[in-house]
Amino acid sequence: MLRRALPARPEARRILLGTLLSAIGRGLTLPFLFIYLTDVRGLTDNQAGLVIGWFGAVTLALSPLGGTLIDRFGARRVVLPCLAIEAVGTGSLALVDSIGTAFAVSTLIAIGGSALWAGQTTILASLTGDGERQRVFGLQFALLNLGIGVGGLISGAVVDIARPVTFQAIYLLDALSYLTPGLILLTLPHVGHRLVQAPTAAARSAGGYLTVLRDRPFRRLVIFGLVLTTCGYAQIEVGFTAYSVRVVEVTPRVVAWALACNTVMIVLAQLLVIRRMEGRSRTRALAAVGAVFAAAWLVLGAAGLVGTGNALVAALGVVACAAIFGFGETMLSPVMPALTNALATDELRGRYNAMSSMIFGISGIIGPVTAGPLLGAAHGRLWVAVVVGGCLAASALALSLRPLLTAAQDGRTAPAPATQPQPVVA
Repeated sequence: MLRRALPARPEARRILLGTLLSAIGRGLTLPFLFIYLTDVRGLTDNQAGLVIGWFGAVTLALSPLGGTLIDRFGARRVVLPCLAIEAVGTGSLALVDSIGTAFAVSTLIAIGGSALWAGQTTILASLTGDGERQRVFGLQFALLNLGIGVGGLISGAVVDIARPVTFQAIYLLDALSYLTPGLILLTLPHVGHRLVQAPTAAARSAGGYLTVLRDRPFRRLVIFGLVLTTCGYAQIEVGFTAYSVRVVEVTPRVVAWALACNTVMIVLAQLLVIRRMEGRSRTRALAAVGAVFAAAWLVLGAAGLVGTGNALVAALGVVACAAIFGFGETMLSPVMPALTNALATDELRGRYNAMSSMIFGISGIIGPVTAGPLLGAAHGRLWVAVVVGGCLAASALALSLRPLLTAAQDGRTAPAPATQPQPVVA
């Protein structure tokens, strides 16, 4: 299954290797930023929350510009400097000593990260054909989670609040990890350049994001993504954790085990899932994702009803919720970028991928804002009802997208062979 999932071109395989190596570095630091800023650097909880929120806001604001630059100059000329900026910013976290420096470093990291996902997705899409993109994007997601999991295990055994140097070390290692995909890209001089624009495409590209937004199928896909991620991904950090601790009344250790189980599910199931999804409707797969996410939240709600009456069953419910959610992620991760790039044109591919990545930024703001007040007011059951209803509404939106797509775009037939676009080295 692994051999089948690997892309045909060696350049794409090397890009995936860079994803894995950088993800290990990301996993070193991902769980610890809030703890580092508060318990090690002395910021208050509110100050740390503002710093993290500021990072999300700046990233979201700059993402559209990143898509435009990718289309205009090529992903290579955007990704390489962004990786360098991200490396400098992440390494600078080791030197943070005040709220001012925390905001400055957060801004630098946000600038570097604003176009990275869209740029790397565009590069990978340019190196793969329509028939293999779904498998490759699924493999990319599995490698990303594998790397984060490995990094998290390493840092969990090393960091110590009483020894700030341990946190400084992992941030410096994370900074170095951002350089690895950059070094790999530098060894591929013909990868990531601006694609040739056919004469008939010039008129379509003139409208920029307006042209992208006029694409009715993609517009429907964006709405689906916003609803699903707001009621799905965006709830993991706040809604899932708060409900598990405050309503189900499990310990934070159980939550940590649940998130670890989520990662294991993704790594073990991803290759099997992408194999089973080949030749099947992408819109139906997206609808199934909404149903699986809804099932995960229902299991969590049931754990809340059990509560302290049976602590073991309640804990198993929390872990099962995370595992079921991870299974849904294995279906979403290959289909969403594959469908985005099936709808995109070469001259606007950067903008399509930038808009797709913005879905997670927007929902990341909406999700916590809605979950916090509901759970804070002790409306746990209402929160469960809202997220379950939202996931099922997303399933309906996915099914409504099917008539707007061709069979090839929906993944029901093998796409016609297409020649790889020739890069313009300017």
